[in-house]
Amino acid sequence: MSVVTNTTTIGAIEAPSRRNTELMLLAFAVVIPVFAYINVGLALDGKLPAGVLGYGLGLGLLAGVAHLAVRKFAKYSDPLLLPLATLLNGLGLVMIWRLDQSPRLIQRAENLFGSFSPDAPKQLMYSAIGIALFVAVLILLKDHRILQRYTYISMAVALVLLILPMFFPAVNGAKIWISLGPFTIQPGEFAKIIIAIFFSGYLMVKRDALALASRRFMGLYLPRGRDLGPILMVWAMSILILVFETDLGTSLLFFGLFVIMLYVATERTSWIVFGLLMSAVGAVGVASFEPHVQQRVEFWLNPFAEKTWEQSEQIGQALMSFGSGGTLGTGLGQGDSDLIGFAANSDFILSTFGEELGLAGMMAFLLVYGLIVERGVRTALAARDPFGKLLAVGLSGAFAIQVFVVAGGVMGLIPLTGMTMPFVAYGGSSVIANWALIGILIRISDTARRPAPAPAPSPDAEMTQVVRP
Repeated sequence: MSVVTNTTTIGAIEAPSRRNTELMLLAFAVVIPVFAYINVGLALDGKLPAGVLGYGLGLGLLAGVAHLAVRKFAKYSDPLLLPLATLLNGLGLVMIWRLDQSPRLIQRAENLFGSFSPDAPKQLMYSAIGIALFVAVLILLKDHRILQRYTYISMAVALVLLILPMFFPAVNGAKIWISLGPFTIQPGEFAKIIIAIFFSGYLMVKRDALALASRRFMGLYLPRGRDLGPILMVWAMSILILVFETDLGTSLLFFGLFVIMLYVATERTSWIVFGLLMSAVGAVGVASFEPHVQQRVEFWLNPFAEKTWEQSEQIGQALMSFGSGGTLGTGLGQGDSDLIGFAANSDFILSTFGEELGLAGMMAFLLVYGLIVERGVRTALAARDPFGKLLAVGLSGAFAIQVFVVAGGVMGLIPLTGMTMPFVAYGGSSVIANWALIGILIRISDTARRPAPAPAPSPDAEMTQVVRP
């Protein structure tokens, strides 16, 4: 008589999905902007704002739809990305509404255009479209590795998106917009995602040649001449964008993204050195003959000069807003950043946060952006496939570069670029594209955190069973 003994002592334990954690954090991400909305209303009129219920329900509904989509289609994804993006989007809506209440901005719009149209309702509509695109990404993109098939198609689409604005009139000195009837689109916001897909697919194939085929010189690994082709091409394209579209922000984002991904793919410091040198050469070269870039640099170096103030007082007003805020800020709804003018709710909305929340609030605010980047990098570390690693790093890098160039420009650290702060600044293209970016990151994190499938039963299992007489 023989007895077959089950040798399995540990049962299968399903990995936690962290969806309830996400739901709890999402509740905080909705409640905090609602309290901020109430605070602004009390500061402006001394009473609860009339639209607080609609704002709270609207933001909660959008967050709830996004959460249900994640729970259904990306069960094991990172639980922090969605609440952090919702918090930023909600605070941005509050600040845009707060600037809509400014009598100075209302009077200015009536003088220039004959009427005033508030931007907060339009930004709420753009946020809803962004959430819809976020849900569509989760439903349609079952596996992020599918994007690898479209490496060179992505390159072609990105080039078209970057070239198209050249054929449309410049807005505030830069050709970064496409006007289609009553709608305007900033294609560079979508191009950054598509370029990250192209770089990920290209570098995954070429990274061994770029990393190993090199010569050592003065402690640096110099790439071969033929391997310099991609970085030279990207450098030339970024210079062309800067020259023909006078778009300093997209040029910096485009080239910086490629250098970051190249370094991550090859682990060669020499690529960083080459990238910085070529970036410096390009920036100095273009600044020597391009008037728009020269003007931006002049405004940056002398923001309070009389000549600068006559042409644009925005940078000087923004710096004074930060100074007025001090350590703890003037309080929500009690600042004067609306003096900046038409760009107060787009390029310079960060100065409103700086003045009304102070240095402490700004640090917390920037920390939220830092957490999104950190979760993106953590997703890259956890990804099991090289394409997913590169794509997560590329998307996180693009997000980080955009935050740096916008915050650096508004604070006077670098010349102003004309880009918008992700999620908080007024602008449909920006908020929609960044929700798509978060959707792809969540898809990659879901694949990375999903438990590996159970191994198939072995046909030799019978031969390894323990048999006792």
